Amino acid sequence: MSVSAASPSYFAALQRAPASDAASTTTAQPKAEADNANIASSKTDAKQTDSREAAAVAAEVAALASTDRKVRSHEAAHLAAAGGLAQGGASFSTVRGPDGQMYAVGGEVGIDVSPGRTPDETIAKAQQIQRAALAPADPSSQDYRVAAIAAQLIQQAQRELATQNEPAIGADGASRQLQTAISQIEPNPASGEQVNIFA
Repeated sequence: MSVSAASPSYFAALQRAPASDAASTTTAQPKAEADNANIASSKTDAKQTDSREAAAVAAEVAALASTDRKVRSHEAAHLAAAGGLAQGGASFSTVRGPDGQMYAVGGEVGIDVSPGRTPDETIAKAQQIQRAALAPADPSSQDYRVAAIAAQLIQQAQRELATQNEPAIGADGASRQLQTAISQIEPNPASGEQVNIFA
């Protein structure tokens, strides 16, 4: 019968089929496991990348916050020491951090450095300017320049005071100075003799 003749080959095919199916199943299983491992690895890599990016953002925010505190403290010290010489409050230059907040990264306080009406007033004012410029714990190069300008104001005012305190030479004073100069010339002239002091 043709059916029985076909049966062995059909059964043989069936017997071979499960073997090949089993082989493909065992081959497919490690491939699926590898795909799952790759996906898990990708997720882990993505999490690590996200974690590194979050850490970098947090570090940048912390650095900006630290700078902001230092800048504001620096300018507050200038303001406190400047008193009435400060021209308005502190002004700040800011940047936006990755968290969307604004942070101060620089600042300044305007200080009146004009001379006073008198030398004494100029000296007092310049000394206060120096104190204000050098008030922060970490003065900047600009702070040192302002302190140097104040030192120059003090020197100028001291010179003005010195010239103001010199006695005015009137006719009597000039006469006394001339007599003193003549008496110091050697030999002392006898009375009635003339000395040429312009020679």
